[in-house]
Amino acid sequence: GSIGPNGTYEKDVIYKIADKLAALINREPGMRAVMIREGDYFIPLRKRIEKARERQADMFISIHADAFKDPRVHGSSVYVLSKKGASSEYARWLAARENASDLIGGVSLEDKDDVLASVLLDLSQTASLEESIEVAEEILGGLREIGKLHKSRVEAAGFAVLKAPDIPSILVETAYLSNPAEEKKLRNPDQQLKIAASIMKGVCNYFRTNAPEGTQVATRRHVIAKGDTLSGIAQFYQVKLQHLRDLNDLKSDLVQAGQVLDIPASG
Repeated sequence: GSIGPNGTYEKDVIYKIADKLAALINREPGMRAVMIREGDYFIPLRKRIEKARERQADMFISIHADAFKDPRVHGSSVYVLSKKGASSEYARWLAARENASDLIGGVSLEDKDDVLASVLLDLSQTASLEESIEVAEEILGGLREIGKLHKSRVEAAGFAVLKAPDIPSILVETAYLSNPAEEKKLRNPDQQLKIAASIMKGVCNYFRTNAPEGTQVATRRHVIAKGDTLSGIAQFYQVKLQHLRDLNDLKSDLVQAGQVLDIPASG
């Protein structure tokens, strides 16, 4: 990885951020973090994708601290897979489909003809890329709240770790380690926690409306407290008021303290 002007190793600060993010995720009901690695050793880029798929991941997040020859360059960035990178990966999976079982919701491509396999892969990659962009925008918004952005929009690149055809995948460049001021911030445990918390906020915002079916996140519940209103609850969870009424079979908007409401997975 990168090395800062004062000798800070990227792996040292990034692992701490990832560890803090994992702790935040594991505190959230219905979520569980799986670290691709637990120590200082190299895992090939393709193997990282394979590990994520083996664990049936619903999201893949790669965290880095960038470096550049100009030490003045600074700010955070969030990347998704470029369409060109997606196209090359699409061709690779299609060519090797006999070894690419369970790529699309448990559907093997091995026994499919070229046309059907091509359509299935295209649909899977398109949906995955759209979801990647959505979560990337959420996380970029969280990073914007704690510091400067290098780019105000989600970037696209052909990073190998983003090429899982069936998992929303993003790469977060937390800051430029080559910038002395950002290097100093990255070494600060408080800043590391802020970065982890901003990523977590984006993850939660994404899953608030994109929870996988059948998960605990998708079946959220809210216990009515004194002063709660149905419209206020709908606004808090970013769901439509009518959907909230329908799911809970409510005939009016009157609610009582202690009453438990199911929260729709999406608006």
